Amino acid sequence: MKKHIVILTGAGISAESGIKTFRDADGLWEGHDVMEVATPEGFAKNPALVLDFYNQRRKQLFDVKPNAAHYDLAKLENDFNVTIITQNVDDLHERSGSSNVIHLHGELLKVRSTKHDDDIQDWNTDLVLGNLCANGHQLRPHIVWFGEDVPMIEKAVPICETADILMIIGTSMQVYPAASLMHYVPQNTPTYFIDPKPNIESKKGLTVIAEPATVGMKKITEMLKS
Repeated sequence: MKKHIVILTGAGISAESGIKTFRDADGLWEGHDVMEVATPEGFAKNPALVLDFYNQRRKQLFDVKPNAAHYDLAKLENDFNVTIITQNVDDLHERSGSSNVIHLHGELLKVRSTKHDDDIQDWNTDLVLGNLCANGHQLRPHIVWFGEDVPMIEKAVPICETADILMIIGTSMQVYPAASLMHYVPQNTPTYFIDPKPNIESKKGLTVIAEPATVGMKKITEMLKS
């Protein structure tokens, strides 16, 4: 039976593809205060601004490509049972060939009803005021905003409990509830942490690789082979 690798990814793995994270030094996301474009309150105050913001993010997504780290993760499926649990809302894992991806914070290429959270549909064009669900309610980005529940966390926890190997790539592990997932992995599970500025507490079985995702994945791949 193949070993199960659980991989937690964050903005750092997509940064090398050209997708910016809002956690820049100025605290802005593409020039916007995150409270204006990533909260229910911001959407209620200025829905047109929020929709346009995600329309621009969606367009940007079509201009970027998966990088070597994404492809190296996909190749792991040749030898391991792999589950990727990502905080990212892009589709770069899927485009690189990974077949089992859980998006904790939603997906840019999906929208949902403002009244029925389970009314979700694929969407790859601009979303504007007046785009309605089948029940006549405005559609919104299928993104988990600050202050909202993270429903996929309930699916992610039991997956982490079955990990034989844990990999953490490009995430500070400071944003909850996503950051709590590493604590559900069985004790002493071999853990690989890839980040240029690692900030994880040392523990048994931990290997820290202080490199960008593309470089770190090359090193991990060699380690797993040996």
